[in-house]
Amino acid sequence: MPRYSRVFRRFLISYLIILIIPSIAGYMSYQTAINVTESVSIENGVTQLQKSKELLERRMAEVEGFTRQLAINQDLGILMNENGSSGQSNVYGIWKMMKDVLTFGQTNDFLKNFYVYLSNYDVVLTPGSAYFRPEHYYKSYHYLDMPFDEWKSSVLARTHRSEIMALRPFMDNQTETSVVTYMQSLPLDSFNGSSPAVAVVMIDQKMITDPLSGLTDRYGGWIHITDAKGHTVGLRGADEEQVAALATDKSFDGEKLNQFYEDDLVITIKSDTTGWVYRAGIPREALMESANQIKFITWTVTGIALFAGLVVGLLLSYRNSAPIIRILGVMKEQFGQGQDDPSHRNEFDFLHGNIAQMLTQHKRLESELHRQAPLVRDAFFKRLLAGEFQTRDEVIAAAVQSSAGLNGDVGYVGILQVNGYPLLDNVEVLNELNAARFILKQALTDSGSSVRMTDTGSDKIVFLFAFPDMEAATGIGKEEVAKTLERVSALAFEEFRISVTVVLGGLFRTVTEVSQSYEQAKGTLDVAVHQNRKELTWYEDTRHESATYHYPLELELRLIGTVRAGELEEARRILQSIVSRNTEQRELSFEMKQQLAGEMKGTFLKLLDQKVFMEAESFEEMKNRIIGIQPAEPLEIIQEELAGVTEALCEVVRSRKNDSHMRTIGQIKTYVQSAYADSALTLYRIAEQVERPEKYISQLFKEVTGVNLSDYLENVRMEQASILLKQEAMTVDEIAAQVGYNSSHSFRRAFKRVTGVSPSVFRQSAVDG
Repeated sequence: MPRYSRVFRRFLISYLIILIIPSIAGYMSYQTAINVTESVSIENGVTQLQKSKELLERRMAEVEGFTRQLAINQDLGILMNENGSSGQSNVYGIWKMMKDVLTFGQTNDFLKNFYVYLSNYDVVLTPGSAYFRPEHYYKSYHYLDMPFDEWKSSVLARTHRSEIMALRPFMDNQTETSVVTYMQSLPLDSFNGSSPAVAVVMIDQKMITDPLSGLTDRYGGWIHITDAKGHTVGLRGADEEQVAALATDKSFDGEKLNQFYEDDLVITIKSDTTGWVYRAGIPREALMESANQIKFITWTVTGIALFAGLVVGLLLSYRNSAPIIRILGVMKEQFGQGQDDPSHRNEFDFLHGNIAQMLTQHKRLESELHRQAPLVRDAFFKRLLAGEFQTRDEVIAAAVQSSAGLNGDVGYVGILQVNGYPLLDNVEVLNELNAARFILKQALTDSGSSVRMTDTGSDKIVFLFAFPDMEAATGIGKEEVAKTLERVSALAFEEFRISVTVVLGGLFRTVTEVSQSYEQAKGTLDVAVHQNRKELTWYEDTRHESATYHYPLELELRLIGTVRAGELEEARRILQSIVSRNTEQRELSFEMKQQLAGEMKGTFLKLLDQKVFMEAESFEEMKNRIIGIQPAEPLEIIQEELAGVTEALCEVVRSRKNDSHMRTIGQIKTYVQSAYADSALTLYRIAEQVERPEKYISQLFKEVTGVNLSDYLENVRMEQASILLKQEAMTVDEIAAQVGYNSSHSFRRAFKRVTGVSPSVFRQSAVDG
């Protein structure tokens, strides 16, 4: 060791330098943190006061809006224009007006205590009461420093225009408080000495200062609000003497946004709209509490770190220098004076080459793993949905292996299906569905929620929301899932015109139940599609369980959905599975078999309640056929009977599908006939009108009519152009604009392509004929 102590010293010096440099940087960061903490605390106080000011101004604006609503109230207008001196009171009108004003105070705490004074009837209307003598109202509600006569003359008898009376002591039904009063004469254009009516709102000081309570409760400070004339509107955490002394102190600048005065940071904000001055005081000690904590923690941690760093530096210097010293000794012994010979460096070249090769292979492997990661995660998710994992530990192990964290054991599995693509599986539609799925996946990813998803089929996306515990999943988590999916659905339709059906399975309480939730979601999707639901559908909305025989609601709904879709073979398969499940895997009593048969009959009777079947000519025949099935017969016979009914129902559906296609074609033709003159008429506009995807209506129109939709539009325009050309009332250029062409040249080319002749030749032949 003494021979190579220089290696030890170099290690030690290096560690000391490494220790000192961050210490210096830490000290600079500490100073910056102290300054930033102070400025942030001041900025937070200013921001909180500014937000409270904005809140109060909005509340006051609502009070003013309340008086404007009163000004346009028809019932109040009638009462103000009536002659109350005749001695006859419009009791019904007063009662109706009293009922109207009762609702105003339900949306704003500032409107809890108000009244409307009608001078012609000398009546005070409050929410819930009418005082036919002001003195009766004054007994329970009056200013402590204002006699009745002064109140009547200065408040009731004068004209007020959005006038605010400063803070005054007030008796509110035997409760002493302080209020700010807002007064507005009605109608709003009252400018003489008196007005037909006066709306008066008493705002309790506590309601004004409550939005600013964060400054007083959090920091132990004070707040003071004054109107444009300097009268106190709100005061909390201090008394009038303190704020008066502050206002008269010449060393205090009342126009400055923030400044330190004695031991307080004083923030002053003046409203540009009302002229009110909002002033808050925050004790310096409370303001710098975070900074002081940082200072103490920083010095303590720094001292400990320096000492520990020195000790660790000594240990590491010895530990790291020892192997190098031993290697140097071995190399000296092995190579001696000939160690510079290249032949003696073969071992190093060997190690260097192999290490470099290992690093290269490692990078390739890492790159391949990154590329395969999405596929591995997707495979894990599909296995989870299929229920291939038997235990929770197995799921966790597979999740860790695929880097597919679920963020919890409790949650929901859902399915998002793109609407509007039934039985259309050509390349263009599949490409469009791929684009739609990509847009929806991106929207789910950008929603901010932790969601896992995968594709199942060309038009479906399965997604999973997981939460750490039951409380999170059933409370805020469930609301978050609903809001996220509704937001994604709305975004997809508004920006890309992608209509989707979204369903969610039941709550899974452990990751091994994910497949069950997925099966429930699939059943719920059948229900949602069957019922053409536009809103988000939860499994709980359709769930029904039976403890005797196997005929769960999701299976029944799947059967109903299959029949409604006209899928005969799938419906027969479901019937077969129901019967086999209850005959081969269960031993049912005679009564249970009868009950199951009754349930299955009920399913098909529910199907008949659908409009598509009720309007069918064979409705009564199918109904009687279902009713005629005897529950006492063996399930196999009942299955055969129901299979026959299923075939008849599916035939009705297939027929109605053709009718639905014809109605869509009819809608397209009607819209084209009415809008052909619009030069901006496009396939997108037509699809938006009939609420179907562009690719869908384009292919449907071609399949049903044998003509491309664009060619049909052109033919309609040419037919109208032919009629106009025969009338000789417009020029060719005018006709081109009339039938939806921006350019007469484009019109001429299209007309010749369709009719074989130019517009001028067609017009001439029509004249000659």
